[in-house]
Amino acid sequence: MSRRTTVARRATAAAVALAALLGVASCAVGPEPASPVSAVAAASPAAPTTGPAATGGTPAARPVVPARVPETLKFTATTLDGTRFSAADLAGKPVVLWFWAPWCATCASQAWTVAEIAPKYRDTVPIVGVAGLGEQQAMKEFVTEFELAGTPQLDDRAGALWRRFEVVEQSTFLIIDRDGRVVHQGFLDGESLSRRVAALAR
Repeated sequence: MSRRTTVARRATAAAVALAALLGVASCAVGPEPASPVSAVAAASPAAPTTGPAATGGTPAARPVVPARVPETLKFTATTLDGTRFSAADLAGKPVVLWFWAPWCATCASQAWTVAEIAPKYRDTVPIVGVAGLGEQQAMKEFVTEFELAGTPQLDDRAGALWRRFEVVEQSTFLIIDRDGRVVHQGFLDGESLSRRVAALAR
């Protein structure tokens, strides 16, 4: 083999090797590989370890502070159907006490208005009947006749609540505001009662 042929072959082999190296290098060039999922998670803001978001729940409700019970609502009684009644449970709301007697014609005329509006304002302005000056059976019949069973009707045959609030005649409405102050005591016709209760509910 001549010297010229040997040199040519070596040159050809070198060229092939160089081309192979360039091909490998060109395969390495390109976009950076995507970051692994674990790395992305590590780079994200850490989730809170305390509070509602940490548990997936809703914000904790503030503790409910019981309303102060005014002197006017510090009494208990029994309803005509035998249920224990505590006026303290109504603290923080305006309250209407209706003093009635089963034989009273005026009370009978007002009973329809009470029966109509009391359920509507049960949760905002409770109306509580205070039955007195009569027999229990007559009181129960009055409640049934005028469909008053949906509202508390207290059995005050002994007159304890009538004396407590110095009620001397029927029909008397006694209105207590949210702060426990008596803002009305006396007669109210159906229209006036409805208007007063609606105003208190605002």
